[in-house]
Amino acid sequence: MDKIRIAVAGIGNCASSLIQGIHYYRNKDPETAIGFMHWDIGGYRPGDIEVVAAFDIDQRKIGKDLAEAIFQLPNCTKDIVRPMPSTGVTVQMGRILDGFAGHMENYDNKYTFLPSDQAQAEEEDVVKILKKSGAEILLNYLPVGSEQAARFYAECALKAGLGFVNNIPVFIASDPEWAKRFYQAKLPIIGDDVKSQIGATIIHRVLVHLFKTRGVKVDHTYQLNIGGNTDFLNMLDRKRLTSKKTSKTEAVQSQLGDDRLSQENIHIGPSDWVAWQKDNKVAFMRLEGRLFGDVPMNLELRLSVEDSPNSGGVVIDAIRCCKLALKRGRGGVLYSPSAYFMKHPPRQFTDEEARKLAEDFITGKRDD
Repeated sequence: MDKIRIAVAGIGNCASSLIQGIHYYRNKDPETAIGFMHWDIGGYRPGDIEVVAAFDIDQRKIGKDLAEAIFQLPNCTKDIVRPMPSTGVTVQMGRILDGFAGHMENYDNKYTFLPSDQAQAEEEDVVKILKKSGAEILLNYLPVGSEQAARFYAECALKAGLGFVNNIPVFIASDPEWAKRFYQAKLPIIGDDVKSQIGATIIHRVLVHLFKTRGVKVDHTYQLNIGGNTDFLNMLDRKRLTSKKTSKTEAVQSQLGDDRLSQENIHIGPSDWVAWQKDNKVAFMRLEGRLFGDVPMNLELRLSVEDSPNSGGVVIDAIRCCKLALKRGRGGVLYSPSAYFMKHPPRQFTDEEARKLAEDFITGKRDD
């Protein structure tokens, strides 16, 4: 079986967990390996993925082998495999655009990005590197709020002839114009905004759907999240949160059908940055509703989870589905994988429906 060759834009905590995880699972016995919804997708196992190009803007990562760069500050996720063997892939200087929030200059260097003073890559530079590397798929792991930068890399993927997996809450797969362009180019795209394996969004969705199917009227709900990684520090700039809040809120609202909550009765989003938590995320959820006889009830839940590894297995599934689409000659939005793996897909379903759609895509029963 051939390798799946990927490029990665943004070598932060999530990329670090993904790259360590690919190596970790490379020689695992499928009978004992845990942490995946699918061990085999179309004959591809987790260890069949190979990173062949990488881009970042932090001076501590540029020019280093990827195996070294993933452990550089401000990355702070838990180690899966350390040290990592050399990859032979050097992290290249990308393009900053809006990938760096100005307020981060006010914090200690160990917590924030340090933009390199190297010349930033132009579009033709990135396209050339992608083509030369032999990459088939480009992953977007840029910081939340990187609207311009995310579109820059999506454009590069199109011009280099790569599939695209958009893991952040910038609406590309769910934007009809971008979807049309990927379709016309016969290149697959999965997006937007990756769901964690067991994260706040997936739990909140399931609980809201449970209330609805059990006949409980949801009146109010909130989800508050705190963490100590660069993602949470970056999101202290509330102007960068518009797409993130839309993505997370719509993921939950979509489970209510015609009983959607008014804006004042639902609040979902990042709340604060606590440095010592590092990559640990703590989420607080509350649902208030009424059941039989209009009698009130409420549910409160606290989730604590290492944030970045929590999405690694989901992204590995998305990569493999994107590869299947490339082999099948299927371009445009992959609606079924997007619905299962992403918070803000172009089409929302319940998670059980989305799971069935994704399984049908994997087995070839459907191609969208």
